Amino acid sequence: MFERTFLVTTMLAGFAFIAPAFAGECPAGQMRADATKPSTAAAKGVTDKVLSQIDLADEKLALKGHMMRVRRLEVQPGGGVPWHSHGDRPALIYVMSGEIYENASNCAVPILHKAGEVARETHVTSHWWQNTGKVPVVLLSFDIMHDPNDHNM
Repeated sequence: MFERTFLVTTMLAGFAFIAPAFAGECPAGQMRADATKPSTAAAKGVTDKVLSQIDLADEKLALKGHMMRVRRLEVQPGGGVPWHSHGDRPALIYVMSGEIYENASNCAVPILHKAGEVARETHVTSHWWQNTGKVPVVLLSFDIMHDPNDHNM
């Protein structure tokens, strides 16, 4: 158990130093409120597997009701992650392979994320993702989950 906790903590700390990988951001001049309307499309061609998680209530910071978790998502060609908010679930998304578009509420154009990049999802993030390519996209999601019934991706 210690080894898994150490590995996750080390990975999260490592991602904090990958600032140059924030390449997939909204282009200059394209940011605006409510630029992309919520989509009602359901998840399609997405698998979501929790690899590990830590109950933060038991940790020194004692965040009762919060879980830190790592998930592996695979989005098939033509697939997509449905519209969701990160109001109480900040996350870092590492694109392991492929390319995927993020359709963010505050950006007038889709944002392309490529392998090796990290997408930051904060309390102001509402969005949906789509794989328009010909190969599956593999993502690692590192998030802090508050609601155990939240099954948003």
